[in-house]
This record gives sequence, C-alpha cells and structure tokens, in this order.
Amino acid sequence: MIKINTPAPLFSEESYLNDTIKKISLNDYKGKWIVLFFYPADFTFVCPTELGELADHYAEFAKEGAEIISVSTDTVFVHKAWHDQSETIRKIQYPMLADPAHRVCSAYDTLIDSEGVALRATFLIDPNGILKAFEFHDNSIGRSVEELLRKLQAAKFVATHSGEVCPMNWKPGAKTLKPGLELVGKI
Repeated sequence: MIKINTPAPLFSEESYLNDTIKKISLNDYKGKWIVLFFYPADFTFVCPTELGELADHYAEFAKEGAEIISVSTDTVFVHKAWHDQSETIRKIQYPMLADPAHRVCSAYDTLIDSEGVALRATFLIDPNGILKAFEFHDNSIGRSVEELLRKLQAAKFVATHSGEVCPMNWKPGAKTLKPGLELVGKI
C-alpha cells in the first residue's frame, strides 16, 4: 500500500524519448524531484491534454529541479507511434515509461485490473526517493498542471524550511505558518 513519507516503489522499465528506447529506473533520478504521472492509454482523449500541458510547462518543472516521467500500460512502440502521429505528443521532452507487464502500475496501486490500464494518478517523489504527495482521479477527470507545480514548490519549501508549513493555496513568496500553541484557535 502506498503511504506518504515512505520510499517510493522502485522500477526499471523501458521508456521512449527523442526517438530512442531506453531502460530507466527510479534510482537514475536520485537527487532530483520526480513527478510520476500515470495515465490510462495513448491515442485517447483526456490523456493528450494532460501530457501536452506537462510538455508546455516542462521548463518550469526543470527549473524546480524536477523530472517528469509519464507512465501508461502501452509499449514503447505505441508511445513512438503516438509521438509520430500527434503534434501535441511530439512536444514531450520527458520519458514516457512503458508498463505493458503492469509491474509499475501494480507497485503504485494505479492498475485497473479489469481494463488493463492505469488510473490517472500523480506521485511527487523527493530527491531521496520518498513519497511526498499523491493523487488519484477517475479517468474521466483531467488534472491541473498549475496545482501540480504548486505542490512541488510547497514540498520543496517545507523540505528546506524546518518547522514551517504551507497553508491552502500557498505559492512561493506567500506567508507560511509555524505550528504552535500561539496559533491554536487564531487561524
């Protein structure tokens, strides 16, 4: 079972990026923040809107020291075919992990067994491989790239500012809170 502040399940699978097939593992990204972005399938409807938005905001995630890895149960060959056919998918600058054997989806509890596809799920993993945030969506509900970036920024802030917490809708530069008795009943 996936739990916050526990090690993220390790994986080593093939990915597609820049007309290349390469085996990648979670350990390849030690020292970086990771956005692990599960989606149901290539050549679908909501998925390209999400992956395209991630591609459009990739530089912002990279500036935060994060790498994005998208994951579906498709093969690397399907990822390549989608890349070749879709202008939206051609913009992607991050690895598209292939999980046809369902090992990664099973490890992260995203697999819909009866359909053989993943739920829409996002995992934020810190540079030490520890899960800091995750969310699951029904496959008919797209996610927000802006909220994902905000969560990453908040996770990075609290990781470097011991004793401070980020309230709802916090963004970089906004006030944080220092939990203590003096705040009880005053917020």
